[in-house]
Amino acid sequence: MTAWIRLTAAVLVLAICAACSGDKAKELLDTAEFEERQMNMPHARQLYEDVIRLYPSSKEADTARARLAALNGK
Repeated sequence: MTAWIRLTAAVLVLAICAACSGDKAKELLDTAEFEERQMNMPHARQLYEDVIRLYPSSKEADTARARLAALNGK
């Protein structure tokens, strides 16, 4: 399986899981962290910003702020 197929499959699994669960802030943060691990920094940053914008007082937003600060420091 090529890396592209594995990545696509992982994103689809995350999307399916997101539709099933009720904790959207966590799901969005998990996806951002996945994108960061895949070295897709522009998408990871966007997702971290989305977490902060949509769920500003959540613990996930605190984590997203920390990850953005770390990414911006690189």
